[in-house]
Amino acid sequence: MTDNEILGTRRLTPVAELLSLVIPVFDEQDVLPLLVDRLRPILDGLESSGFVSEYELLVVDDGSHDRTVEVLHQLGADWPQLQVLELRRNAGQQLAIAAGLREARGDWVVTMDADLQDPPELLPHMLDAADARQVDVVYTCHADRDSDGWLKARMAGAYYRMVRRVAGVPVEPHVGDFRLMSRAVVTALNALPERHRVHRLLLPWLGFPSVTLNHTRDKRPAGKTHYSIPRLLKVTADSVVSFTTAPLRWATLLGLGTGVLSLLLAAGSAAAQVLGLSIPGWASLAVMITFIGGIQLICTGILGEYIGRVFVEVQRRPAYDLARVTSPASLQPHERLAHRSEAEQRDVSGT
Repeated sequence: MTDNEILGTRRLTPVAELLSLVIPVFDEQDVLPLLVDRLRPILDGLESSGFVSEYELLVVDDGSHDRTVEVLHQLGADWPQLQVLELRRNAGQQLAIAAGLREARGDWVVTMDADLQDPPELLPHMLDAADARQVDVVYTCHADRDSDGWLKARMAGAYYRMVRRVAGVPVEPHVGDFRLMSRAVVTALNALPERHRVHRLLLPWLGFPSVTLNHTRDKRPAGKTHYSIPRLLKVTADSVVSFTTAPLRWATLLGLGTGVLSLLLAAGSAAAQVLGLSIPGWASLAVMITFIGGIQLICTGILGEYIGRVFVEVQRRPAYDLARVTSPASLQPHERLAHRSEAEQRDVSGT
């Protein structure tokens, strides 16, 4: 069924009384006008067709350094449903999503990125699937990731395979952050206390009934991606350490294996002495010391990752700092000008 067919028929009973859409942004001033041009007709169409009684759009600024907040206030001047949540510092995409989920009031909540690689035109299909299949979560799966480039697509595939095997989480392959969740799911997510969040793993771990819709991942129309290789590696580390203690068991097995190897080498050395064989000592000794030292450092690093997470959780510091929530449509012109001045000051200071 096409978008026009779905939105063209007036529904007697809405899927959602209030639909909340949460979008985290960081330095996205270039893509925001394009996002609004595509997203607003879809959301207004959902409301006019009776899919939802009303909607709200929560855009979470994750401590942007450019004119993102100023552009949001300009775009939202005549859009009363748009609210801007400003975090005082950069907390990361997952915590920015968490901040939006805590402020969302809808009985159904959508999270998506601002880069338009996930098509907002899929929103009516997601709501229709949730209603038809009576599920609490509708995932979207990237059936084609050619737009991400060869290396990133291969790394993403390796990430999902590793998470399923190592962490034991039944996550669908290539599922991103574009998803629809019921109020029950959002309440369960908000009740979780941890700070190192990976929502694409937390959701299947919660076990709510779900369905997956496939789509082709588009190219980013403007701006640049913030998911560098180091950031992808950090997400991988968070995914593994937050969901399994398998690396600690691997470290133990590695230590046992090294111990057995050392005993075999000692036995071989003793036998060579008894038989009067000459043993070149310095090279083999240096190799063994370096090998065992490397094993010790790897095991210490794995243990340190887990201890570090415990340290952060025990500190109980706020995961993010929400500076303010504003509705650009309700601001007076001089108030929007004040936001613009603050953005310009951030550009000059570079903070």
